[in-house]
Amino acid sequence: MKALVYHGPGKKAWEEKPKPVIKETTDAVVKILKTTICGTDLHIMKGDLPEVAEGRIIGHEGVGIVEEVGSSVSSFKKGDHVIISCVTSCGKCEYCKRGMYSHCTDGGWILGYMIDGCQAEYVRIPHADNSMYHIPAGADEEALVMLSDILPTGFECGVLNGQVKPGDVIAIIGAGPVGMAALLTSQFYTPAEIIVIDTDDNRLAVAKTFGATQTINSADGKAVEKVMELTNNRGVDVAIEAVGLAVTFEMCEAIIGPGGHIANIGVHGKSVTLHLETLWSKNITITTRLVDTVTTAMLFKTVQSGKIQPKKLITHHFKLDQIIEAYDTFGNAANEKALKVILESHTETRKRQ
Repeated sequence: MKALVYHGPGKKAWEEKPKPVIKETTDAVVKILKTTICGTDLHIMKGDLPEVAEGRIIGHEGVGIVEEVGSSVSSFKKGDHVIISCVTSCGKCEYCKRGMYSHCTDGGWILGYMIDGCQAEYVRIPHADNSMYHIPAGADEEALVMLSDILPTGFECGVLNGQVKPGDVIAIIGAGPVGMAALLTSQFYTPAEIIVIDTDDNRLAVAKTFGATQTINSADGKAVEKVMELTNNRGVDVAIEAVGLAVTFEMCEAIIGPGGHIANIGVHGKSVTLHLETLWSKNITITTRLVDTVTTAMLFKTVQSGKIQPKKLITHHFKLDQIIEAYDTFGNAANEKALKVILESHTETRKRQ
C-alpha cells in the first residue's frame, strides 16, 4: 500500500509500505476512504515531537470501511462503514474507567504518533470496539471526519475545561480548525461575547460567519490592549489557547480576568513562561488536556441533526496520493486560505461515480 511517511524534521514521502495486518485479537484493519491533516501533524513534521520515530506513517483522523477484524472484536465486521477515533482506548483500564481515554494504558493518542496512522490506504486500529464509531447510511462522510479529532478536541480541551457558561466573555486565540471547533461548540453554552484572535484576516472573516461576535488581528502586537478595551479593562472569563506557541499562551495570561479559566488546547513544543507575578492573586484556573473523545457520541448527534455544521471548515479537497501537495497547502494556510483539507481515496471516487 501507499502511505505518507515521516523521515525526520522537514522530511516526508508518499511511498510504499506493507499493508497492516491483525496483530491482536482486538484489532481491526480499515481501508481509508477519507482522511485529513491536523495541526499536530505539522508539529510532528517540524520536529516538535521528537519521540515520533523515523519511518512512522502519520495521521490520526479518518473514515473508512472495515477490511478485517480480530476474533475478539464484537461490535464491527468486515464491510462496516466507520469513523476512526484519534484516541485508542481499551475501555477496561483504570484511566478508561475514569473517562480519560487519552491516558489508556494500552492506547491513548498513539495513531500516527507511536504506531502507524491514517494517512495511508489502510490502517490498523487497536481496541477497535472502543475506538471506532458506526456511520449510518446516508451520513455525510466529510462532516464526520471532523469527529475524529477537531470537534471533540475543541469541545473537551477548550469549552469543557474552560467551563464556559451562559453570559461569559470568552476569547479564542487561534482561528485554525481546532479553534473554530471551540468556537462552534462554545455556543452550546450561549456566551455573551466570543472574541476570536488570529493573524489571518481570512480566518477571522470565517470566524465571524461561525458566530464570533468580535475578531482581532494580533499581527500588530496590540491584541491584549484591544481585548482589555472591549472588556472595560476587566479581561475575559475564559481564554482558550488553540495555537501552541509561547506568545499565544502568554496572551491568554495577559487577558484573563479575575476568577477566569485559561484552557490550553495547543501542542507546545517549547517552554512557556508562567507569569505568577501577575496571576497569583487572580483566582484563575489553568487547564491542560489531551482529548479523551468521551463526547464524540454526543457530538455525532449534533452533527447529524445539523445543529453544528463542521463541514463548513473544509476548504480544500485532494486525492490521497496528492498528500504532499495537501501538506504544502495546509502548511501555508494564510496564503492558500486553508482551514481543513479532505484527502479522498481513489477507491471512494470510483465508488461514487
